[in-house]
Amino acid sequence: MVRIDRVTTRGGDTGQTSLGDGTRVAKDVLRIEALGAVDEANAALGVLRLHLGGDAEADAMLARIQNDLFDVGADLCVPDEGGARLRLTEAPVLRLEAEIAAMTAALPPLTSFVLPGGSPGGAQAHVARTVVRRAERRVVSLARAEALNPLLVRYLNRASDHLFALARRLNAAAGGDVLWVPGAGR
Repeated sequence: MVRIDRVTTRGGDTGQTSLGDGTRVAKDVLRIEALGAVDEANAALGVLRLHLGGDAEADAMLARIQNDLFDVGADLCVPDEGGARLRLTEAPVLRLEAEIAAMTAALPPLTSFVLPGGSPGGAQAHVARTVVRRAERRVVSLARAEALNPLLVRYLNRASDHLFALARRLNAAAGGDVLWVPGAGR
């Protein structure tokens, strides 16, 4: 169980922070950038949940993803691929794939690229999707420099796909996707 007795530790006042194994690193190293991006993604999902209009199924899916993102962070905060620490498994990736398939099956096929927008929930899902993509890019950069659990990138890739499908689902309930019209602004 996690126990946090103090929020203000002053340990980061010199621009360093601790990893899960106790190692001190600069706050701007790739690993901390990746952790911060995952944290931002989780916060974006928290805001998205405020815009669901009582959609309990979507809220439950997002709550699971938020918990998964904490697991991603726990995996990232301890260097190396193995060890006794919490590591992301394939189960959450498979769950996301099943949820994406179910949402997509209930939607009309796409005939154009989708513009971020639509309903408040759909628009916020698109914002969250782009924030998750940024986290994915940061984790990819870290994976190029250090050994990581390969499921981390897969999970973040699926999470952003999931948010795209969810945006479409939320917008379908409010009139449909906002579609790109090539050259419409000319």
